[in-house]
Amino acid sequence: MRVDQLMTSEVVTVPPEASLKEVARLLVTHRIAGLPVCDPDGRVVGVVSEADILWKELGLEEGRVGLVDRIIDSAYGRAEREAATNAAGAMSAPPITVPPGASVAQAAQLMIEHRVNRLPVVDGGRLVGIVARADLVRAFNRSDEEIEREISDDVLLHTLWVDPAGVTLVVFEGKVAISGEVDNRTTAELIEAYIRRVPGVVSVSSELGWRIDDRARRTAASADELPRRL
Repeated sequence: MRVDQLMTSEVVTVPPEASLKEVARLLVTHRIAGLPVCDPDGRVVGVVSEADILWKELGLEEGRVGLVDRIIDSAYGRAEREAATNAAGAMSAPPITVPPGASVAQAAQLMIEHRVNRLPVVDGGRLVGIVARADLVRAFNRSDEEIEREISDDVLLHTLWVDPAGVTLVVFEGKVAISGEVDNRTTAELIEAYIRRVPGVVSVSSELGWRIDDRARRTAASADELPRRL
């Protein structure tokens, strides 16, 4: 499953000069937690969220000169965020974005690595949508039939060029069991790896066999060449 199958295409955005009051109003009105900040050409320059607005709620206490305060201010840009009056000053930049053709697994990895809750979807530098954690969670909540169909059609047939009729595939409560025989060991390992990335898959039990152990051949070939290199 790709990001463009999950993303919201109608995205509420703000320009860099938008006031924080305007940002807060849009967040409340549309019941969303973050907004892409876009320049006049539709390019995403940052993301402003509820968390960025909360910095204003902290307030900058006068006379704070303690070492711990200075360390916190330096690490998190607290002073700059608290002094911000518009989206450009409060936003997180540069933005973490994702292309529309990226897989759900790739989007999830970006969110986890960068600790963000949403990703602007960018195509050719321009905003085309937004995908949030909730969208990925909904993707995980799929029927066994949908999961089986994606594995058969997308993973086996179109990605790895494996005839689905040549294997036995069973999906129950998101748990996938696959058995049969494929051409080589690499293909068997790729099938299992790709299945684990399908949204909604809880676990994979693979009993795939192979006609050719190509990995053993590569290892043997490398060993044969070693003395020559020495």
